Amino acid sequence: MKSAAVLSPRGVPGELADLASRGRLIAGQRVSAHRRRRRVVRRARWIVSRLTWILAGIIVLGLGALGASWLLRSPRFAVTSVDVTGQSRLTREDIEAAADVAPGTNIFTLDARAVVARVEALPLIRRAEVIKSLPNHVALVVEERRPFTLVHAGKLHWIDEGGMDLGPESRAVTLTAPVLSGLGADELGRNESDPSERAALGVSLLRLLRRFDPSLLRQISEIDMSRPEGPVLYTVDGVEVRIGKEDWEARIGRLQGVLAQLGASGEAPTSIDLRFRDQVVLKTAMK
Repeated sequence: MKSAAVLSPRGVPGELADLASRGRLIAGQRVSAHRRRRRVVRRARWIVSRLTWILAGIIVLGLGALGASWLLRSPRFAVTSVDVTGQSRLTREDIEAAADVAPGTNIFTLDARAVVARVEALPLIRRAEVIKSLPNHVALVVEERRPFTLVHAGKLHWIDEGGMDLGPESRAVTLTAPVLSGLGADELGRNESDPSERAALGVSLLRLLRRFDPSLLRQISEIDMSRPEGPVLYTVDGVEVRIGKEDWEARIGRLQGVLAQLGASGEAPTSIDLRFRDQVVLKTAMK
């Protein structure tokens, strides 16, 4: 029996695997002609593909620029008509003049925001909208401010429910709501400013009166907002009614009952003071 020989690592035949980087070893090796041709073909295809996409992009941009130029210059898209709807107190000519859309303006270059701003600068216009309809039609839809009551501020001015000045009134009108007095023209709201605090309070008081029986509103002819102690109401018979600065709803409710009692009794006071809690102070004319 032969004993197996024990070999040391130095005695193992063959070469050990090279686990180190071989960058320097393969750098100078030659690549076969077949592999070189495949590599060149792949690179050429990549370059052609990129050039094709670039060229297509240039063509698209060029066509887009030509198309945009045609849209902006073609007479087909020149505005030929402007329709106005929603107006009642203003005339169509007034609104068209404010809109200032020149005939022949290209519909794509028309600045709708600027047109809206110009129309909404009119005191009677609350809101405006521009609607473009291809190829050459523009519609202006407006919402006018609605007159709420008259304010005696040197001249009679109409205001809307927000206290915005709608302009002076020189004609004779039939009133359906009390006139606000004791205010200056500069206290009324404009497009660039809100109404003063006193004007806003007067509008709030008038809204409150409208919530009561319509017969009460018909008995009030004026609301004076100039008094430091609070608004003073005047009835159509000239009776002065003081309601103070607070708790208006309760005091107006009491006023409604007081006027009903006075009407039934035939009394004719010159003033009614409702500023005291649970008490009404009447003043009658001296005989």
